[in-house]
Amino acid sequence: MTACFFLNLPLSSSSASFTSQTNKNNPAISSHTLLTLIQTQFPLRTARFSRQVRAASTAMEAQKSETSGSAQPMKLLFVEMGVGYDQHGQDVTSAAMRACRDAITSNSIPAFRRGSIPGVTFEEMKLQIKLGVPHILQQSLDVEKVKSVFPYGKILNVEVVDGGLICSSGVVVEDMGDKNDDCYIVNAAVYIGY
Repeated sequence: MTACFFLNLPLSSSSASFTSQTNKNNPAISSHTLLTLIQTQFPLRTARFSRQVRAASTAMEAQKSETSGSAQPMKLLFVEMGVGYDQHGQDVTSAAMRACRDAITSNSIPAFRRGSIPGVTFEEMKLQIKLGVPHILQQSLDVEKVKSVFPYGKILNVEVVDGGLICSSGVVVEDMGDKNDDCYIVNAAVYIGY
């Protein structure tokens, strides 16, 4: 006889190990080996993650102070991420604008307007935009149009790196401006701080 058990254990706080033993209380099944689940507790390994986050944040703040020319680095509060597609028309700028909209549209940041951060006003909001764009399309990207997506905040800079994807949309629709069946995909990370 075979038994199958599905275990629903919280992976973030525990792990399980199995030991086998013979059932001495029931002679009818004494020859069968039983599996006993022993739940063991392991501490979360957050220290390594915290160091990486701190290191990335420190590096970003240093980079921002160099690129913005100001003595004070940007204090990072949020990172928003998005993906944008242009399936027809082969316009990488449209894909980048959609990626930025995707990053910011499902968030609200009332802290800047309500004075939740002591000494920081709405006018001090700063943005850093990083776009993953296929290398061969980077020269055709209109960064000024991409900046127009953001309704407020001072944009410190827009960094364009190799990324994104060119794939087939599966169809050429000439009425939509298609030159071929290429679909452009752009990734965006929007760093928000003050």
